Amino acid sequence: MVQSERRRSGSDPGLLVLISLAAGPRHGHAMLADIEEFTDRRLGPGTLYGAIERLEREGLIEPLPADDRRTPYRLTRRGAEHLRSRASELERLLQVVRGRVPT
Repeated sequence: MVQSERRRSGSDPGLLVLISLAAGPRHGHAMLADIEEFTDRRLGPGTLYGAIERLEREGLIEPLPADDRRTPYRLTRRGAEHLRSRASELERLLQVVRGRVPT
């Protein structure tokens, strides 16, 4: 799957980080555990920290003061708006799927 396809699907690591942070600030290890809990898949540290770096650069998340060598992150207002937009987009796609897939 190419990067653009992955970013538009539920497997986008950045989207998973945003979903995790929607529950409140977390550091990397806590995000990994949370993401594994709600997706049943484990992101590698490189994938996670690459997504964190990109999201921070885009202004969607921001670091908080470090807590014992761990840096927690939180959603910015822009990040919350982006997540709401993505959720709406995914909901529209789900409606199309439900209308097309026989039960």
